[in-house]
Amino acid sequence: MSSDPITEAARRRTFAIISHPDAGKTTLTEMLLLAGGAIHLAGAVRARGEQRRTRSDWMKIERERGISVSASVMTFGSGDTVFNLLDTPGHEDFSEDTYRTLTAADSAIMVLDAAKGIEPQTLKLFEVCRLRDIPITTFINKMDREALDPFALLDEIHNRLALDPAPLYWPAGSGQRFRGMLDLRTDEFLPFTRPEAGEEENAESERIAFGGNSISDAMSADLLAELKEGAELARMGLPAFDREAFLGGHMTPVYFGSALRRFGVRELLAGIAADAPAPKVGGTKEVSGFVFKIQANMDPKHRDRVGFFRVSSGRFERGMTLKTATGKSINVHNPMMFLAQDREIADEAFPGDIIGIPNRGALRVGDSLSESGSVAYQGLPNFAPEILMRCRVRDPLKQKHLRRALEALADEGISQVFRPLIGADMIVGAVGALQFDVLKERIAEEYQLDVVFESSPYDSARWVAGEKKDLEALVERYRPQMAQDVEDALVFLGKSAWEIGYVQEKSAGVRFSAVKER
Repeated sequence: MSSDPITEAARRRTFAIISHPDAGKTTLTEMLLLAGGAIHLAGAVRARGEQRRTRSDWMKIERERGISVSASVMTFGSGDTVFNLLDTPGHEDFSEDTYRTLTAADSAIMVLDAAKGIEPQTLKLFEVCRLRDIPITTFINKMDREALDPFALLDEIHNRLALDPAPLYWPAGSGQRFRGMLDLRTDEFLPFTRPEAGEEENAESERIAFGGNSISDAMSADLLAELKEGAELARMGLPAFDREAFLGGHMTPVYFGSALRRFGVRELLAGIAADAPAPKVGGTKEVSGFVFKIQANMDPKHRDRVGFFRVSSGRFERGMTLKTATGKSINVHNPMMFLAQDREIADEAFPGDIIGIPNRGALRVGDSLSESGSVAYQGLPNFAPEILMRCRVRDPLKQKHLRRALEALADEGISQVFRPLIGADMIVGAVGALQFDVLKERIAEEYQLDVVFESSPYDSARWVAGEKKDLEALVERYRPQMAQDVEDALVFLGKSAWEIGYVQEKSAGVRFSAVKER
């Protein structure tokens, strides 16, 4: 293959998967890997409890609870295309991790449950994609279960997301009546065969010419008539797929299927290869990119710390020295490619690729890296947490160990840590309650510390900035409520939104902010 960055970038598709919890995102991720040949045996995605184990959900808490709480990266090749798949947390309590992950994606697959349509978390994630002008491909999942009318689902996409839905396939029934789908562009039918008891997957069937005699063997006469009518209405009443409109964020191609039964997944992957955008190659020839995620302890035996680096320009080669925009040098001796937790050494990488850079605290989320150190990408934001809790360790002799653990995990972006100027207890901030459960379990599992989270008197946090004399006056007056974050930035801890407004009004020259850009 060519080693030219422009040629190699054209072969890449770097995309994220977004959905409401339980829409089938993790199952779809697994099946995309299977369809692409990255794995040869699906995880036990149908199992419950301790049986549940997939490639992308590798943390203990993810396996036990059956949820995704950390973004993961999977790189695999299929045909002439290299896919970089970014699996995002489905739970809304981890929306910051999802937001940062989406900064590294060129497009997204939006997974909808066919029985539920657009759910609240889907809407929130879609708005993030819209802010970044990310083209979206829609996969309507679980067609082998009872579903809403396809036209109702497409109307919802149009009305709630202001996107023109362009179905590339049309389903024949749903639930027990589901028999497959019609390719609206080739007029070929893809039959769906429901697995018999004991069978684990849907056997892939050959396409049937829709105008041929054998189509009547695939479904009843009533369902065939229903499919013909629906397909005709879709062709006449809905816009045809226009790739330029898709890339511009105005249209979404729509696929139907069942991830659990591996139906429609191969067609979705082929569509991403054919239509999703390739990475835009940066305006410089040197290697450059940015760190969008830090993951600690992927390998607990080595207490490792890996920066997820999105290559934006140039041809990266193993052994290179890259510099941050502040001039810090990083020698990249053992860069890695990922298949979730599994990894292998990457000898080279091109625009669109995600590589892991092992480091011992030298990298932070939002860091720009380049050969010269002169390339800077827009920083990634931290958002003010919505819940603030005190954290203490049951063994008081291990207070320093707790501080190191909390700060290491805060670097991943799943929580924020504030050190009060007065008092020893650390204040931990998060978007949702589930984050505290994750922190408690990970601290116990990875650091062998028994910690307790307790309610704090604080309701909100705001970063403060201004002239030195104004900040000193603020600290003097409100010292018990002042703290520092992991980067030593000054923070005011408020007991209510009203108090924050009041203190801000009384503190001339000090800027209070709910967002901090790294």
